[in-house]
Amino acid sequence: MTAAANQNGRRPTTSRRLERAGIRDVAAAAGVSITTVSDALNGKGRLPDETRSRVREVAERLGYRPSAAARTLRTGRSGLIGLTVTTYGEEPFTFTEFAYFAEMARAATSAALGRGYALVVLPASSRHDVWSNIALDGTVVIDPPDQDPLVSELYRSGVPVVSDGKPGNCPVTAWVDNDHEAAVLGILDHLAEAGARRIGLLTGTSTDTYTRLSTEAYLSWCHRIGQEPVYETYPAHDPAAGAVAADRLLARPDRPDAVYGLFDPNGTDLLAAARRYGLRVPDDLLLVCCSESDVYAGTEPPITTLSLKPRRIGTTVVNLLIDAIEGVDSGSGAAAAGPLGGARLFPPRFRTAGTGPPPGTLMPTELIVRASSQRRSPRTTISAPRPPGEV
Repeated sequence: MTAAANQNGRRPTTSRRLERAGIRDVAAAAGVSITTVSDALNGKGRLPDETRSRVREVAERLGYRPSAAARTLRTGRSGLIGLTVTTYGEEPFTFTEFAYFAEMARAATSAALGRGYALVVLPASSRHDVWSNIALDGTVVIDPPDQDPLVSELYRSGVPVVSDGKPGNCPVTAWVDNDHEAAVLGILDHLAEAGARRIGLLTGTSTDTYTRLSTEAYLSWCHRIGQEPVYETYPAHDPAAGAVAADRLLARPDRPDAVYGLFDPNGTDLLAAARRYGLRVPDDLLLVCCSESDVYAGTEPPITTLSLKPRRIGTTVVNLLIDAIEGVDSGSGAAAAGPLGGARLFPPRFRTAGTGPPPGTLMPTELIVRASSQRRSPRTTISAPRPPGEV
């Protein structure tokens, strides 16, 4: 006989799970009405601060948590907002593979929780219809391509959408992005000032605005200075393809003496390819890549990186989305900082085709300059001082 059985041969009864405290329990313990409890916990009504504090203290002590179903019935909101990447369509993709998406999602989650919402990370597509199984109050879409069908469907359903990236012709409520043209031009000028004479580019095949605008900025710069473009493209969702593209770029007969890589793994891919071809970085090849990873501070040599500040973007897109959900005027907030400063932010159901483009916010970037993009100064020999009178 095991210890699980008692003397009567029966299993001992487990202690019954404690009943979850309800709003009536809080009201009774605090000596107030149910309406007062609701107002105190939701920041509504005209209650004395003492009453509001007492109700919240009692609710915390009893472990009371509002019912999600009751909240939805009362407010018409689920308290859930979605986040997805649609750039790569049917291709497999995980946020953890790229530091940018991981940082952005982490900041977005914190910002959502700070305003009482939960963030749900969803795939762009799935064999299961997960989107219809979750009642979302709004969605953040990262780098939507032109004519994104998911964004269009959400818009038709009246679900507010804020994009991380200029949306092109997608019907979003608002967007947040970096000035990618200015960032790329700054990098190219930086490399030219370091002595580069033929700058190459590693870029992607997708149609998202980050890839498209960055590539267009490079081609425009080449045209302006009279350089023939030297670039290779590859599907950015495939890490193995990046290494192959880096090898192709450095194997070209018109091999560049400096390269900017648009994606996170490009720095290590280019560094490895340079070693295979016997190229010294930075003496023979200058390198810059766009990445949020700290790994590049410890490579040999350390690689210069462009930071898009994903944590600031993640926080901003979520706050803009929740403002839209709750009908908050964002004219004096983040939207006012964009090129359409002062434009009021409305949920899609209040917007019409004639209201013009959605408000946008541009975030600054930061070029973290390291040894890979700076030519070493030529060595100079310093002779010992001669004694006075010696020729």
